[in-house]
Amino acid sequence: MKKRLFILCLLLSVTLGKAQSRKIKILQADNTYTDPNYPGATISLGNVHVSHQGATLRCDQAFIYQQKNLIEAYGNVLVNQGDTIRQRSRYTSYDADNQLITSWGDVVLTDPVMTLKTDTLFFDRGAQKLYYQQGGSIKDSLNFLKSDIGNYHLKTHFFEALNRVSVTNDDGVLNTDKLNYDTDTGISWMYGPSTITGEDRHMYTERGTHNPQTKISYFLKNSKIAFDNRTIEGDSLYYDQGLEYATATGNIRVIDTLNNSTVKGGYAEVYQLKDSLFITDKAVIISKIDQDSMYVHGQKILVTGKENERLIKVFNRVKFFKEDLQGKCDSLVSNERSGLTELLVAPVIWAQGNQITGDTIHLISNTETDRLDSLKIRNNSLMVQKDSAGFSQLKGKNMLGLFKENNLRSLDVVGNSEVIFYIRDEQEKLIGISKMESSKNILIHFENKAIETVDFIVKPSGHTYPPPDFPEDEKRFKEFVWRADEQPLTKDDIFEQDKELSTENKS
Repeated sequence: MKKRLFILCLLLSVTLGKAQSRKIKILQADNTYTDPNYPGATISLGNVHVSHQGATLRCDQAFIYQQKNLIEAYGNVLVNQGDTIRQRSRYTSYDADNQLITSWGDVVLTDPVMTLKTDTLFFDRGAQKLYYQQGGSIKDSLNFLKSDIGNYHLKTHFFEALNRVSVTNDDGVLNTDKLNYDTDTGISWMYGPSTITGEDRHMYTERGTHNPQTKISYFLKNSKIAFDNRTIEGDSLYYDQGLEYATATGNIRVIDTLNNSTVKGGYAEVYQLKDSLFITDKAVIISKIDQDSMYVHGQKILVTGKENERLIKVFNRVKFFKEDLQGKCDSLVSNERSGLTELLVAPVIWAQGNQITGDTIHLISNTETDRLDSLKIRNNSLMVQKDSAGFSQLKGKNMLGLFKENNLRSLDVVGNSEVIFYIRDEQEKLIGISKMESSKNILIHFENKAIETVDFIVKPSGHTYPPPDFPEDEKRFKEFVWRADEQPLTKDDIFEQDKELSTENKS
């Protein structure tokens, strides 16, 4: 019996000790009294100093309710939690049982990594969590953050910000409505429409991260980066500001506003310092020319050089489409400064019903108007135009074509020239077929996209046959290959070879 009574007393002593340790202690006050107008309160005035479970509070005046374990402090309130948390405000209410501190009036709280300012702050000491709901800011060594609503976790230094959030540093300003932020690293996690604006760039995403220390950003939804005269868009973007290097994946668009062009694809790399762009995976570059657009596709596209001096290289299985001009080759190189576009390796172009081939084809544009000015076909030149009765053909060593308002108006054949020409009268009735050759030039004139005249610099050798008498074995030059099935008839047809390649790879 005595043993049980001893244990009961011991337990009661421990319980009372704990209860007392949870009570607010008055350490100092110039004057302490009670007032019947404030039942249950001990009123302390002047240099008030109280403590509770590792935290201290100083103020000018305090109302302490021991029964409720509650303190209401007024005037120059200072709350310390250990050596790490220091908070100043005009007024503070502290519910000691629930360890909830509510402060208002010019609240400033500091910990080892940041300073928080707001008008009203809630501090849950049990959860070690701070939060405000009427606007506030935090400042650390890297950033200054403002938001309407904020939640800060003291143990992890992790901050959650909502509504009209801005993060400002030396590099720019981040704006969003939902943000998670690590005050140790300065890394921000954005959720929802967000922008980052700097001196020479503007970035947008609907989900991503930004690290101001490494100056690296990852954007994962509906993202774009605009700098200089280029805008990069994609499902996901990676941007290293220090290297001025970006990669993009999924539904890529790189818009060059100065040169009025757009590059699309599935994967892209942009080196801003080198003025270069690499894009692949169904890559296509679209250039505005007058009221039309030129679509150029290849397995890889490389764009280098400064504005107005771009060098565009398109590699492997190249096709291009414009309403009045289409083409195909293995590689294409276009120089904006000179206006020269080279079609390399088995090139072919289709213009106004004409199929033109050669070892190399050059398209030359007017650099001021961007309109097509002329073309050169070098070595083994051949032009074919389909007639209902056969094929008009023109071949020579080289050819020079001239354009007017983007229409082919003349073609000058130079060296070892030969022609097969179907002659029709004004009613379009076939009246003869000529096969001629000349050691000098042959000049072809076009009207309404058809061969109008064939002129010879010197008298040619050959013969004009009545249509029924034209020899069957002379109807086509030995170099003749009709490649109409390769011609892209729409802008979507430039990708047909990718389907062929995919089928070949599967087989």
